[in-house]
Amino acid sequence: MIYLDNSATTQPFEAVIDEMDRCMRETYYNVSAAYAPAMMAEKEITRVRNRFLQTVGLPRGRAVMTGGGSESDNLAIMGLAETLHSPGSFLVSPMEHPAVLETLNRVQRLGHTVRFLPVSADGRVNISEALNLVDRDTVMILCMHVNNETGAVQPLRELFRGAKEINPRIVTFSDGVQGYLRVPMNMQDSGTDLYSVSAHKIHGPKGVGALASRTEIRLSPQVTGGGQEAGLRSGTLNSPGIRGFGKAIEQCENEHAAERLFLLKQHLVEALSGQEGIFFNGPDPLSRVESAPHILSVRFDGVRGEVMRNALEARGILVSTGSACGSHKQKVSAALRAMGLSTEQADGTIRISIGLMNSMEEMEKAAEAMIEQAQLLRQFRRR
Repeated sequence: MIYLDNSATTQPFEAVIDEMDRCMRETYYNVSAAYAPAMMAEKEITRVRNRFLQTVGLPRGRAVMTGGGSESDNLAIMGLAETLHSPGSFLVSPMEHPAVLETLNRVQRLGHTVRFLPVSADGRVNISEALNLVDRDTVMILCMHVNNETGAVQPLRELFRGAKEINPRIVTFSDGVQGYLRVPMNMQDSGTDLYSVSAHKIHGPKGVGALASRTEIRLSPQVTGGGQEAGLRSGTLNSPGIRGFGKAIEQCENEHAAERLFLLKQHLVEALSGQEGIFFNGPDPLSRVESAPHILSVRFDGVRGEVMRNALEARGILVSTGSACGSHKQKVSAALRAMGLSTEQADGTIRISIGLMNSMEEMEKAAEAMIEQAQLLRQFRRR
């Protein structure tokens, strides 16, 4: 089997599994306890927390450990909204993950307004038009680091720093689930106040995430109880999961994840380029600035994406037709429509997402299968 749906989830590193196993067998203590073994276990969690903050360029920030990317998104958005004393305006990219867009529906019910940022044909926010929407009523601007369907890297520095020049009180938030450790992030330099990640997207365990935050940002907790995580996320810490997350960070850095993924993607792109009726959605897929190294949105003219996905699965190649959170709903991709693609073009798209377990040989086999199936399936196209 060739697994090319790594944006949905990744296979954990063996070192991650070993680390979690060791934690559950040997250092299983509740890190909130006051005796020595528990305090030693807490030090390991603190080490992961600090390493995470270093990797996002916010070494003196605050890291809240959560149950995943969606929870981190909810904490960032609702956590801010519930601290506001008067209605404000939230500016958001229309291509965000449902964890962001659905949470903004809750924000609107609190009396706040939500407005969408303009998007260019390459799937990136149009900076000049976007900044024209910023005003004194804007309280938060939200833009994902990397789009989960097209791999488009958003111009966060230009957007966030530009917005703060207009209104210094604005809080900026980026869903970094698809960008973390694959596209560089420096929260200080980019003007990013809040940044969410998920461990299982980087070959770590499911059920673990984190929210990096500047210490001065006030947030209202979404999970209350014992007051863990400085009162921002109550509940006994998932020590094995957090330790696994830390090991995944270490492995990704040791394996130079971004460079390895780019070389694999480059091989696949070159194999598919120039083939009749095969196109890439979004920015130049080989741009190291505008496109993430692991996601490729491919459109097959005359072939429905769902049909191509099923045909490839029959050949032992697993891809998706969009975000795993929305793939069962069979709706036209909001991200692709925001870029100006027609319903037919969006319907003919699959998402290929590469992981560190993939190989060059797999890229060659996948490309051959896609080209072959596209030619075959077009013969059955309705006239």
